[in-house]
Amino acid sequence: MHGPRPTAAGPAEAHHAPLTAPGATGAIRAMEVVLERVLETRLRQARDTDAVFARDMADRLAAYVRRGGKRLRTAFVWCGWRAAGGSGDASAVLRTGAALELLQACALIHDDVMDGSPLRRGAPAMHVDFTHGHRPDRTGGSGRTGGSAESFGTSAAVLAGDLALAWADDLLTETALASPHGPGLFEEWRAMRTEMVAGQYRDLRAQASGSSGAEEAQTIAVLKSARYTVARPLALGASLAGADARTLGALRAAGRCAGLAFQLRDDLLGAFGDPALTGKPADEDLRSRKLTLLLAVAVRLAETTGDRDAAAVLAPDVDARPGHTVERMRAALERTGARAEVEARIGDLAACGLRHFEATGAAPGVRREFAALVERASGVAPRQAEELV
Repeated sequence: MHGPRPTAAGPAEAHHAPLTAPGATGAIRAMEVVLERVLETRLRQARDTDAVFARDMADRLAAYVRRGGKRLRTAFVWCGWRAAGGSGDASAVLRTGAALELLQACALIHDDVMDGSPLRRGAPAMHVDFTHGHRPDRTGGSGRTGGSAESFGTSAAVLAGDLALAWADDLLTETALASPHGPGLFEEWRAMRTEMVAGQYRDLRAQASGSSGAEEAQTIAVLKSARYTVARPLALGASLAGADARTLGALRAAGRCAGLAFQLRDDLLGAFGDPALTGKPADEDLRSRKLTLLLAVAVRLAETTGDRDAAAVLAPDVDARPGHTVERMRAALERTGARAEVEARIGDLAACGLRHFEATGAAPGVRREFAALVERASGVAPRQAEELV
């Protein structure tokens, strides 16, 4: 694989970034170095543009990105690259991973605005942080800033998400222009961005209509999570190694299965998770009656078994704000067997992901890495993992 060539499109912040440890773990660590260099460059550009914008927004966005997350998408980019035969200089892989982390910042900031979520990664969500910063004007005049603090916070957070998207697109474009496999890389990126927006819209639409259908929930999960979190990152990495259509198809199938397992685990955490571990408020999905595959399964099972109490408490028009209603919803998810069914599905999907990944012909070491990532994302050890030891 050829390393990226400097071009007029922008600085090559990641030239010769070292992989300080083997495998996906090393790729994540090296990506963090690349990401920091990218952020430093973008912050310098922001300060050259406008000092107030740089201080209030660009600095805040950089701090948000630095708080990090699991960085799973970078690891899946690396796995896709290696599965397609990638080796040698990994600079383009690392830059692609960094672009994904910036895109993820955009997605999370906007998602929190749309959901009205107060916390993200154990800290105030971006719109809440901006709202808190909307303080009295001490420079004179009326003595107060104009307008609603909440409106200001929401509007500023939308702009911060837009800025994260611009940074992500700039970095990916620079990487694609410097790569011999740039057209394939950009096509995967283009498709992923569209799918991400489509999934977010379907999620909003489902909330507005009070949908509880399993087909709707599955569509949202595939667009918003399975493809975006696993399938496209795998394909992005593979495209940098010049993967053929067969390999790309196997990786997309593996990513769809593993990504759905990841989303189902997230559904369970949203209903039963510990906020100290998830970094988000407890009960948020239940209080908002967010359409998830878990909820859709519970509604189906309640209707099938004639459990009227469960069907009533899970109905779209139920006000889930009172605490006792949330507890009744949790009990219904347990009693209908939805929680157990979703746990079983996670195991099946994780195993399915490994079978498709094996079809790429990837070396055993890369398959072990993928199995470990799937376990990290889904919370279960795929059943085929023992074959890779």
